[in-house]
Amino acid sequence: MDTQNPFISLTYEPALESLGDDYYDVVVAADFPQYLLRFRNDDLLPRLGLSTDAVSDHNFIETFGQFQQRSPLLALRYHGYQFGDYNTALGDGRGFLYGQVRGTDGVLYDFGTKGSGTTPYSRNGDGRLTLKGGVREILASEALHALGVNTSRCLSLVETGEQLWRGDEPSPTRSSVMVRFSQSHIRFGTFERLHYLARPDLITPLLDHVIEVYYDHLLAVQDVQERYAQFYAELVQRVAQLAAQWMAVGFCHAVLNTDNMSITGESFDYGPYAFMDEFNPRFTAAYFDYGGRYSYGNQPRVCEWNLWMLQKPLKLIMSGEDLEAGLATYRGHYYTAYKQRMLAKLGFEELLPELGDELLRLTLELLENTRVSYHDFFSGLTGQFSVQWCDDSEQILQATVDNSDDDAAILLQAWRQHYHTCLTTLSAADVMQVEQCLRQNNPAIVLLRPEIEAIWEPIIVEDNWQPFYDLLAKIQQPF
Repeated sequence: MDTQNPFISLTYEPALESLGDDYYDVVVAADFPQYLLRFRNDDLLPRLGLSTDAVSDHNFIETFGQFQQRSPLLALRYHGYQFGDYNTALGDGRGFLYGQVRGTDGVLYDFGTKGSGTTPYSRNGDGRLTLKGGVREILASEALHALGVNTSRCLSLVETGEQLWRGDEPSPTRSSVMVRFSQSHIRFGTFERLHYLARPDLITPLLDHVIEVYYDHLLAVQDVQERYAQFYAELVQRVAQLAAQWMAVGFCHAVLNTDNMSITGESFDYGPYAFMDEFNPRFTAAYFDYGGRYSYGNQPRVCEWNLWMLQKPLKLIMSGEDLEAGLATYRGHYYTAYKQRMLAKLGFEELLPELGDELLRLTLELLENTRVSYHDFFSGLTGQFSVQWCDDSEQILQATVDNSDDDAAILLQAWRQHYHTCLTTLSAADVMQVEQCLRQNNPAIVLLRPEIEAIWEPIIVEDNWQPFYDLLAKIQQPF
């Protein structure tokens, strides 16, 4: 072991480990025939107090491929609702918690693996991750982060030299192990398992741990029941805001089971995700989501349902009335956050409430009925905007009107009349800021499926990673 490896020399905190082995199993990482570092997220190193020059590729491989460590590797136990059905056969099946480190910002971060080998929860699986799955998760997390979504990120990806067989990829396919950098490894399903086992004695210390580590500002609340109530209310707000973020950037997570919901309200675990092209609330990214449960437009309701399911374990230790009161705020939080982000995409940092409500309604009506490309609409608005629109509503998106069919032109006419009304309420100085607001909130590049497939082909045919790195650089600076 290289004793100078800065990752191994970090100060690891046994926060989750200190809860005891009722919550996890100690596991062993797999040995792989090969270790090729394909991605290292240097952007995250300063948060760990490390400089890029101080960390070699070998340091990444040694720590996050070979998993040399100073603490036990923990596979967490959890259950969850998958497509609405409760599943007890879950848990970390191809990953573990490598360690927890306090960032320079004071936040405790988890290094969680994916594809690192079998665990007691592998369910006859091989515990591996395909290389394409790792590449896709890197792209999703970096794109969402750049777009202002509260998301986990990937710290590294190591190709491991094994051949895997999968039903949803041409096989054999290449293998990898990924390390996820996130706020917490604890899921809604971590609590749900304890409800299934009828163990309120384990729910209380888990919730106290969550508050102490991730909601420590609530420790000032002396009454324990009030502290629990405020925790749940804040979680509701965080999840509502996260759903609004996904919706505003046109992202469909596709597998919002309760075991994929973080107790911190952070987005993570990107499998069959997709950024929507043509605006369609019924768009579904997962081929196996036959009923559209996790369609793009259903995401806010599903998140609310998941929060409602979380009440079952929490009711064992806290007031049902407090839980109901907390969840009752969800839709208000969601709409406020969604409206704010959508108005920003339309160029407005602030509008009179009634004007903003109507502009949002007309925009969604226009998008859904014309089935226009979601991102092209906002890109066109950004590219065509002119301060002269304040004087003449007929100039608003004139090029778009000229290229629209009759039905779309009628809808667009009503939309631009109201957009003109909104512009006329602004001061001259605020009008000048509209274009800047548009450019700051509408990306020049969107991670659509063709872009992902275009960079994957060179990897599998020529082992050429440059298109991947080029795309990654673009999505990390999308505006």
